[in-house]
Amino acid sequence: GNLVAEYILSQKKANGTLPSNGAVIKTIVSSNMTEAIADAYSVKCFATLTGFKNIAKIIRGFEEDNTYQCLFSYEESYGCIIGTHARDKDGIVAVMTVCEAVAYYKKQGLTLCDQMNKMYEKYGYYKEKQMSITLKGIEGAEEIKKMMENMRNNPAKEIAGLKVKSFGDYSKQEITDENGKKKTTGLDKSNVLYFDLEKNAWVCVRPSGTEPKIKFYMGVCESSAENAEKQMQKLEQAIKEMAENAKK
Repeated sequence: GNLVAEYILSQKKANGTLPSNGAVIKTIVSSNMTEAIADAYSVKCFATLTGFKNIAKIIRGFEEDNTYQCLFSYEESYGCIIGTHARDKDGIVAVMTVCEAVAYYKKQGLTLCDQMNKMYEKYGYYKEKQMSITLKGIEGAEEIKKMMENMRNNPAKEIAGLKVKSFGDYSKQEITDENGKKKTTGLDKSNVLYFDLEKNAWVCVRPSGTEPKIKFYMGVCESSAENAEKQMQKLEQAIKEMAENAKK
């Protein structure tokens, strides 16, 4: 997703077609690198709940209000929309665009891996991971419900040594910062908890809508690949401990 975002925005800037009201859309569990890329090209980045129906809703809002022009959108679980001709993930255009990017970077003697490393050097070493806990049956469903309620009612102030800058309870459509100030999420109600951490790290928790699982998404940003890996290991361990505590 970030490779394609960088390619599209850089090419539009190079050929003078980058609009002043350009926008990209990602889901809240997708990489924060997207925001850094958007900022570099003076493009607005919007974040929404998982699912392309939510991305499509924002695109439609742009058209109705005549505000932003969506250039690219994607979600963590793969799939993207390039432009606005489609309102669901479009694999055909995605593959065509990646092939175009491969050809472009090959002329510069670069592979996609080389380009990704250049992006890490430019924006920071972002790393994301997902962890799921499976709890089957009626008892499992109740346990997942209990875990969500425990984390919702007793939100962590620190995770893996990183201070929680704000806590989002999307079931209440509310984000509370470290000083207790509240603001709206601006999104539909959803059983999702989001911890915005210092150093551009984050954790998001939600029950799966299709499987007997509770899902933990997490991301970090560090100055090197090694540091990012170390911080991710710390974060993953902290999440496991947080999950165990939430079961009590």
